Order: sequence, then C-alpha cells, then structure tokens
Amino acid sequence: MSWTVPQLAKAVEAAAADVGFSGVVRVDRDGELDYEAAFGLAHRGHEVPNTVDTRFAVASGAKGFTALAVVRLIEQGRLAPDTTARSVLGTDLPLIAADVTVEHLLAHRSGIGDYLDEDTLDDIADYVLKVPVHRLAETEEFLAELDGHPTKFPAGTGFAYCNSGYVLLALIAERVTGTGYHQLVDELVCRPAGLADTAFLRCDQLPARTATGYLIRDGQWRSNVLHLPVRGNGDGGIHTTAADMSTFWRAFLAGRIVGQDWVAEMTRPHSSVPTEKARYGLGFWLDETGPQVRLAGYDAGVSFTSTHDPSTDLTWSVLGNTDDGAWPVARAIRSLLVAGPGDDPGELPL
Repeated sequence: MSWTVPQLAKAVEAAAADVGFSGVVRVDRDGELDYEAAFGLAHRGHEVPNTVDTRFAVASGAKGFTALAVVRLIEQGRLAPDTTARSVLGTDLPLIAADVTVEHLLAHRSGIGDYLDEDTLDDIADYVLKVPVHRLAETEEFLAELDGHPTKFPAGTGFAYCNSGYVLLALIAERVTGTGYHQLVDELVCRPAGLADTAFLRCDQLPARTATGYLIRDGQWRSNVLHLPVRGNGDGGIHTTAADMSTFWRAFLAGRIVGQDWVAEMTRPHSSVPTEKARYGLGFWLDETGPQVRLAGYDAGVSFTSTHDPSTDLTWSVLGNTDDGAWPVARAIRSLLVAGPGDDPGELPL
C-alpha cells in the first residue's frame, strides 16, 4: 500500500480540526480494524463526548437497508421486481402512475413526484413538512406527505433521486407482509447481518450512547429534533455505529442478507448520474468509474458516508452529528486511500 496508518491518522485529524468535526471515523482493511477515532460531542448541553461506539443517525444511508429488505421479500416470493405500486396502494396516492414498479422505485427511475425535492432546497434544514414531525413515527402516517406530487417523467425513462419512492417501498413492504417496516428491517437485514447497534430510534427518546444531531441557527447550536420525522422511515433515519457499518459491508457482500445474484444486481449500474459524479444501482451509490460502493446521507444535523472498495478490501466510514462535518473528513480519507481522481462525497444527494 502507498499509505500508512500514521499518515491516515494525521490526515483525518487535520481535516477534523480544520472544520471542528463532531463524529466518528473508522477504516478497515481485509475485514480488520486499521484506524478509528472519535471527535466532538454527542450531547452539547451535557458535554457528553462522542466515542467510537456512539450511534449516529445516517439519514439516506438507510435507503440501502430499505432496498435490502425489499429484495429479501422478492427472494421470498412476496414481491417481484415488476410488482406495481398501484396493485398494493389501491386508491391511495392517485397521482402515482399505474406502471410504476418496485424495480423503478429501487433504482430511482419511477418518475414520481418527491415530497422532499432537494432541487428546490437552499438549506436542508429549511423544508417544512405537512404533518407535524412528532406524528411521523409509522409509515402509514407519511401518506399525507407522499400525496399530491405530480409525476416528473414516465417510469423507466430517466433517473431522479426520490425520497418519496423509498417511503413508498416501505409502505409496499408493510402492506404485503402485514408487518411494520421497522420490524422488517430488523428481521430481514439487521439480524442476519449481525448489526447489534443498528435500529430506527425516536429522536425525542434517544438512549444512552447515541448522538444528538445539531445545526447552527441564529449563531447557536440547536438540536435537530424539530426538523426531522420523530422516527425515520424508508428514505432515511436509521441509527448505527461505525463498527456496525463495517460489519454491514462484510455481511452484504458475502451474501448473508440477500443472495449473491442480488448482491451483483444491486451493485450493478442502473443509471449514470453525471451531476453527482456517480452511478446508481439499487439502493447503493457507485463510483463514477471505479469499483467503490457507497451509502451516504445528509440532513439537518446529520452527515454520513460509508464506502467499500472491493478492489482493495478497504472500508471507510465517517458518521457526523452536524450537517456538513463528514464531507471534508471523507475527502481527506479518499484522497489518501484511493489513487486517481474521484467524486466529492459532499455532493451526494440526501
């Protein structure tokens, strides 16, 4: 290798100090821990420091978990890639076209309107939901948010990153199984992967060893509890640790969550996304030209990226409890670990 652990530590610590990073960094090689470090505070009011086993919300990093739960249901014969959303929705959400399928939703190629359209946002913390956030704890409660958004383009004809599509996948999974989405993710993804510290937690009831998300408003740090659904859903909001993310990649790529044929299908490019300098599979971002597979998330008080490079068997994760702190640290890691030009983790969608 062309880098050393001391070089990595120096690069991470310099980037973290430069931006006042609050969070955890972990790098694994060949399935073994190479480097981990914690920075900043999990709770600012009580001055509780982050530790390497602190749990963080990962925003859209949860889309990979949703995709895996849905694909597992496909393997079980309870769904199919060509199952239409309409066949499950009945008369709900009438603006969703009749030909939108599960596969379209997984690949962000459904064309449905998005309740959280990032193209219209200047500041991620400024969007306002129709439903009070403290009532958004279960999937069915998102129906009012998903309703009333016109189709952008015919299904299958283009790519548009869509948060609504992944909440809709959670809703479809619930309705065909009769089991709640959060329980499905636990049973179909977290338990098979051995993720002991990964779960959808209520942000108004965070347990010990869990970071509160923070954003700056009027020159002061404030928690993100008023900015996000009280409990995450299909499009984002699961909590996890850096160690669990390393475990996740090993389990996923070894076929312990879904079979190897589906691992290959989910990590195969289904769309090129030049505006993000990336490609997209099913639930996972892919490097624009290289072999790296990535989950990423960005929201009020949350910044997260976790990448696995199968060509070098390297995994690196950066979990932060502020809006933007993870990106400079992730860039510093990538510039050291990956030869040649690469994409900017800070430019990924929500």
